[in-house]
Amino acid sequence: MTTVAKKRGITGWKATIAVAMSNYIEAGAIIALATSLTLWQDAFGFDDSLVGVIAAVSANAFGAALGALIGGPLCDRLGRKFIYTYDLILFMIGALMITFTASTGLLILGVVLMGIAVGAGVPASWTYIAEEAPSESRAAHVGTAQLAWSIGPAIGFALAILVEPWGVNGSRMIFFHLFVIAAVTWWVRRGLPESTRWKEQREAELASGVKVSFFSGMRGLLAERKNWGALLFLLGVYGLWNTVAGQAGIFQPRVYEAAGVESATQQNLLQVLVWVLTAAATYFGFMKYGDKISRRWLYFAGALLGVVAWVVLIFAPPGAFSLLFYAVAWGISAGIGAQAFYGLWTAELFATKYRASAQGVLFMLARVMVGLLSLVFPVLLTSMGLAKLGLLIIGLLVAALLIGTIWAPETRGKTLEEIELARYGAKADA
Repeated sequence: MTTVAKKRGITGWKATIAVAMSNYIEAGAIIALATSLTLWQDAFGFDDSLVGVIAAVSANAFGAALGALIGGPLCDRLGRKFIYTYDLILFMIGALMITFTASTGLLILGVVLMGIAVGAGVPASWTYIAEEAPSESRAAHVGTAQLAWSIGPAIGFALAILVEPWGVNGSRMIFFHLFVIAAVTWWVRRGLPESTRWKEQREAELASGVKVSFFSGMRGLLAERKNWGALLFLLGVYGLWNTVAGQAGIFQPRVYEAAGVESATQQNLLQVLVWVLTAAATYFGFMKYGDKISRRWLYFAGALLGVVAWVVLIFAPPGAFSLLFYAVAWGISAGIGAQAFYGLWTAELFATKYRASAQGVLFMLARVMVGLLSLVFPVLLTSMGLAKLGLLIIGLLVAALLIGTIWAPETRGKTLEEIELARYGAKADA
């Protein structure tokens, strides 16, 4: 695709940042709910079981899973721009519902709508950014999505500290801030062009008379045996890690409470530290070095640090040292860890005509895994305690470390077309 080679990255950093805001909004939605679940529980009087259900149907789990299952194939069928133009409208509706909710039912509906919008938007954003990025700086561009994902919680937890005196009404203000961010992002995105690679892929299909349907991307993805190995690899890297990170995102205040920190302000301050360090590690680690040094060993360093962080939090004597060590280590590890590499490798390991469908399938499965554990996590944490539940957490992180380190692909510096040729032996869309 000579035209792609000439135009790669033509939209530049403005487009990268605008599309990456899906990740700020995703993380912001998760943290807004995480910092307010107890407040909503007190206001509306539901029990811990319903807390788990609400967390499970949110942007953290099943809600996003449903959105990804729909959005991935639509992104391959109608284009990347179609998704990132319309998904935020649904998100804004959900955010307004929660802002003004007076009942548990409306709260749940708003959570679900925001989750579906996030699930559709995040895979589309990762796909678009990677397709438009120059091959020599693809990690830097994809890392921008991870950077936005990190800044979202940092701001979210800081806002939770500021509005804490207002209780549940303060949480409403946080959701309204997400509505405003989504509205501004939607306006900026309206002027962005379609992915160059997707347009040329579609033109080639039309010229050859290929009939494209909603299921075309999914059929092409599953029909190629090489894709199954890539799907399993990425599910091992991201799915297992995200099952832990998903509980940390939505239930971390309860984990801190189990570790001895009962003050909501102290819990949120620890989380601000985690996410500020995640953002810093993303920028100074993944974005600066992901295109320059061995990705295998960069991934290994981040994954190992994440394992150590949880070991210290769970098994070290409770106190300031263990909590601060966890916050620093987990924050840095997340910046150069599984999610950043997942966004990069998922774009690289699949052909253009079903790249977004692959993103949708993987994001859906990862969110289902989070959702299944979220359904019972609050109850398990209360009944089993952090030490016993921690063995499951550490086991998942160790598995993700081994899978990502052993089978890390060598794709650094190559164009998406060169990677595709090496993987399939011929152009998958030929």
